[in-house]
Amino acid sequence: MYVPSSFAVPELDTLHAFIARHSFGLLVSNVGGESFATHLPFLLDRTAGPHGTLIGHLARANPHWRELERQLALAVFSGPHAYISPTWYEAEAVVPTWNYTAVHAYGRPQLIEDRATLLGILQQSVAVYERSMPRPWVLDEPPAFLDKMLAQIVGFRIEIERLEGKFKLNQNHPAERQQKVARALREQGGEDALGVAEMMEANLADRPPSGR
Repeated sequence: MYVPSSFAVPELDTLHAFIARHSFGLLVSNVGGESFATHLPFLLDRTAGPHGTLIGHLARANPHWRELERQLALAVFSGPHAYISPTWYEAEAVVPTWNYTAVHAYGRPQLIEDRATLLGILQQSVAVYERSMPRPWVLDEPPAFLDKMLAQIVGFRIEIERLEGKFKLNQNHPAERQQKVARALREQGGEDALGVAEMMEANLADRPPSGR
């Protein structure tokens, strides 16, 4: 990923928090010599490996898993994004742009097919994604049903070898312009616009802008 220094996010804790918050990602590798992508939720073990480890599972019917162990894979996590109008800067010699946030994780997957570990992945996934529900569902089904379900999936672990973060939030503009953009995004409304505004405001509070 092209990451200008103004937009780079090197802090591991920040990158991990972003993955956890935007955990429905895109797994990309090659299948039969062509690029292949699968959209799926990931779990993150922050303590396994120097950069953490991603955990998940694929449908056995999905051909993606068959060549995963032979190559370097990429997991893409995307956050809020929004179009930025040059009128919001209230300045001359400016152009439109798009603010967005993304984290890329690279690593070599290891497949998981044994019953106990697969079941553990499903139980952990349910626990993570059900915990915000009013009445969290628990994976407590009859063994015969679980065996049938587990036979239809393949698990994986990806120890992250390289982790890149890019938060493009107008850091290449003066703080005054960044504030105007954040304010315009809040006035515009919408989940993505408000998400970008929130991240811009947090970035202004935490990191003095470098200017042009």
